[in-house]
Amino acid sequence: MADTHKVRFEPVGIEIDADEDETVLDAAFRQGVMLIHGCKEGQCSACKSFLLDGDLQMGRYSTFALPDFEKDEGYVLLCRSHAYSNVEIELVNYDEDMIRSGLPVITVQTEVASVAELTHDISLLRLKLPAEHAFRFHPGQYVDITIPGTDEHRSFSMANISAAEGILEFIIKRYPGGKFSGLLENGLSLGIPLEVTGPYGTFTLRVSSDRRLVFVGGGAGMAPILALLRQMAESGNQREAVYYYGARTEGDLFHLEELAHLTEQLGGFRFVPCLSESRPPDWAGESGLVTDVLRRCEQNLAACEVYLCGPPPMIDAALPLLQDMGVPEDQIFFDKFTVTAAAED
Repeated sequence: MADTHKVRFEPVGIEIDADEDETVLDAAFRQGVMLIHGCKEGQCSACKSFLLDGDLQMGRYSTFALPDFEKDEGYVLLCRSHAYSNVEIELVNYDEDMIRSGLPVITVQTEVASVAELTHDISLLRLKLPAEHAFRFHPGQYVDITIPGTDEHRSFSMANISAAEGILEFIIKRYPGGKFSGLLENGLSLGIPLEVTGPYGTFTLRVSSDRRLVFVGGGAGMAPILALLRQMAESGNQREAVYYYGARTEGDLFHLEELAHLTEQLGGFRFVPCLSESRPPDWAGESGLVTDVLRRCEQNLAACEVYLCGPPPMIDAALPLLQDMGVPEDQIFFDKFTVTAAAED
């Protein structure tokens, strides 16, 4: 049986137990401490922290996420780190409110409740939770769904706002040959069991803030943003908000009726669809890539909180743009997925 050690996180003063055979990040998840993270596979650097004291050893990781010179200085990736003594760690990226409001990560066995087409390549998947379950999540978070018959998983954000009704709702882009998304074509009939682990992610609404909200999304990236908008509507949150959504053609837009209804419910909310390719003659929305529209339409992003969710190229284009426009890093929110996971999110 593996030994257990104390792990203390500074500057927040939170302490957890970590077994030697689990990563520090997994130990934190298990105990409901939601640290900033991304791929959970040593590829993205979101969980990079600094070892202050103790024996911490890392498994394999990408030197893109943690260059050798940073490792030599004492930096570690929590998703690859195992504690072999009591350790003290300084968090580099953290949100104390999110850390303290974390929910324990658990695994539950769900079953397929329904699969429906939203567009020619995007599906709505609804999973039914067991009658007696302890699964909870914050709007905007995601889970890992195990691909049937394998040890692999794919990460997907929930579009609904709670598990109270026993359902998890996902918006998923279908890719030809995709190991999970390909099953949406004909391999996920009603009742098929699917193992779900979560919740993960810090893509959640900072309710204590009154800054203007700017949502930027594309494709199946609508899921967590829709969850946040639904949360705002349910709670009566009237913060000023705008949602720039990028699609190729008008046929790639969906959930337009609900978004129109949300516009009526949320007095300060606007939905701005952006088409990058084919546009009908009477098109009333914006034209061009969603990041170009964002640059053209927003003059004072530095005073806003910006939430991003979409394909990796959109995120890669948006981050330097936001930096150029003066948005502080702690006012930008997005979940980082590795290429494999992101390809089906």
